[in-house]
Amino acid sequence: MQLFTGSINPEQRKEIWQTADIIFSTPQCVANDLRNEMYNLKEVCLLVEDEAHRCIKNYDYNFIAKKYVENAMNSRILGLTASPGSESSKIKEICENLSIEAVELRTRESPDVKPYLQELKFEKIMLELPVDFLKIKDALLKIFHAYIDELKNRKVLWGPPSKTELIKTQKKIMISISKGNKNFNLLLASSVCAQAIKIQHALELLETQTLIGFNRYLKELFRKAAAKENKGVIRLVSKPEFNYAFMKSNEMLAEKIEHPKILRLKELIKKEKEENVNTKIIVFAQFRETASLITKEISGLHGIKARVFVGQGGKIDAKEEKKSGKVSGLTQKEQKKY
Repeated sequence: MQLFTGSINPEQRKEIWQTADIIFSTPQCVANDLRNEMYNLKEVCLLVEDEAHRCIKNYDYNFIAKKYVENAMNSRILGLTASPGSESSKIKEICENLSIEAVELRTRESPDVKPYLQELKFEKIMLELPVDFLKIKDALLKIFHAYIDELKNRKVLWGPPSKTELIKTQKKIMISISKGNKNFNLLLASSVCAQAIKIQHALELLETQTLIGFNRYLKELFRKAAAKENKGVIRLVSKPEFNYAFMKSNEMLAEKIEHPKILRLKELIKKEKEENVNTKIIVFAQFRETASLITKEISGLHGIKARVFVGQGGKIDAKEEKKSGKVSGLTQKEQKKY
């Protein structure tokens, strides 16, 4: 078994290709070698393409699959992915690009998978939002419902005002406008839809993330309004309900109030550590800013050392991290260390 990476020069890869039984490689390495005719896929009997959901458009996987089907004497392709997508059209495109003829699904309960998995136990803990959170939520919902009513009156929104439906509606409006249909109703509807999505995101932050993340998002909308980046945002931040939500969150933060999930999480982690001092715990968060706050709060507990794992990109200094709430990525060596 041999591994191909960019650190191995093409001539070495050419030699290795002649002697190896199984080769593991990034698609870029093999694709580049095939383009330069370093070797061919004639004698390859199995091509496994992991992360097969990437096999769309001009990704190197597609080039390799095409060459393989053209040249191999006994071709067989296996595509693997944990996230094929929910749209049948996308799955069909992946199958066509890889010459896949059959699709099989595996779950934790599949007989050929189950023996290799540990049993998982799930416990769902329900928490009530505090009264002050609910007051902010009610204020924002008043703005949100007004936007939704306007979209329905303008005959652009027909389904439930979910996040997905609003994004679809916004996309349809923008496509129509880009095709030259710039009537007054559509232009206003475009702005209203954009502001409804902003309020919906603010509600999501308030209900499921952190109060400081919610507050920073409102501050950013105020900044955009002050810079006159968008007329719709200027109208949004001038609404009394919006200002109430912002001022109320400022008051709560001054009193060191945070989302109840943070407090409950700290209690759970403290309990686990007391029961087993050597235990390791992974906490998953939807946003980097949430992960940053959780790390800060947990690090304040006795005997606990917490770090944020957010990938390798975006190195920023400590001052910028504190100001923006963004989190620096870690190198692979740093991740391994922790």
